[in-house]
Amino acid sequence: MARTASTRKLSSSGAGIWPWLGLALVLFILDQFTKTLILGYYRLGDATYITGFFNIVRAHNTGAAFSFLADHSGWQRWLFTAIGVGAAIFIVWMLKSHPGQKLFSFAMACILGGAIGNVVDRMMHGYVVDFLDFHLGASHFPAFNVADSAITIGAICLILDELRRVRRGK
Repeated sequence: MARTASTRKLSSSGAGIWPWLGLALVLFILDQFTKTLILGYYRLGDATYITGFFNIVRAHNTGAAFSFLADHSGWQRWLFTAIGVGAAIFIVWMLKSHPGQKLFSFAMACILGGAIGNVVDRMMHGYVVDFLDFHLGASHFPAFNVADSAITIGAICLILDELRRVRRGK
């Protein structure tokens, strides 16, 4: 059977979607493992001083990024869960559609692992477990977790990928 150019391109790009799903799985496991440790060793509000700018804390976020909508009655749990599940499905489709684009696929895998990690928290607990607390004096950045970090890294890589694509187009 003759191989077409697109078949050669897909096979030359590696194993396709599987390495990226593997990366997302590793990030998900790391996220859930760290959250399990926090839930096991800290009570809500407990904190451990690490440096002059960083603490480990146990915080619960019923909202989205920066506690957006956290003060509402609970409907936001299901909204953010649905958004996370929808994003995960869309990301898997994007990974299947662009297997040879390494930076793009890396970004998508990071976002996928993080999104699923936070969705699992919402489903299991009704909130997302946050524990990384950076601060400058008395001014604290909102606490976050490994999933949030993965999503942020993925978003940054998506921007870099797009900037690279735009520069190549000129």
